[in-house]
Amino acid sequence: MEKERERNAIGIEQEPASKSQRKREAREIQSLAKRLLALSPARLDQVPMDTTLRAEIDRARAIRSNGARKRQMQYVAKLMRRDDPGPIEDALASFDAEAKQITARQHRCEAWRDVLIDEGDTAIGRLFEQRRDADPQAIRQLVRNARREAGHDQAPTAARALFRLLRELDESGPLPPSSSP
Repeated sequence: MEKERERNAIGIEQEPASKSQRKREAREIQSLAKRLLALSPARLDQVPMDTTLRAEIDRARAIRSNGARKRQMQYVAKLMRRDDPGPIEDALASFDAEAKQITARQHRCEAWRDVLIDEGDTAIGRLFEQRRDADPQAIRQLVRNARREAGHDQAPTAARALFRLLRELDESGPLPPSSSP
């Protein structure tokens, strides 16, 4: 008995996908549908999709009953299986990459803040060597105030202000790594 074969888009014969492979693909698309439902409306506008799919996603977001929401999500996944999910995956991947960059920026600014408060003038000197556009007077004042607040168990107001200043500095151009040279 001869096995069934399919022709792909180029016309080359290939084995049909196994049932477990089709199930894996369906679960992946269903997880994409869940991620789409979790996006904010502004982010959802940035994802390239059919208007029917967008309307069904909006309908699923409005449903409050868990069972009905699950059925609607499965319907959204069914609509996604009809079209190529590649552009949607690409958009979600770019959102993830953007979130990683933001997180890295936050960590870089936090690390600089901690080093500046802990090491004082030596770290301030390293920062000014690498970033001439930094305001030395403001940074020294904030570091001094942050150290005083930490010593008196006060709220870290100056440390937060220092973080905001470092974040603004990082947005104008990435800060270098905070470790000693």
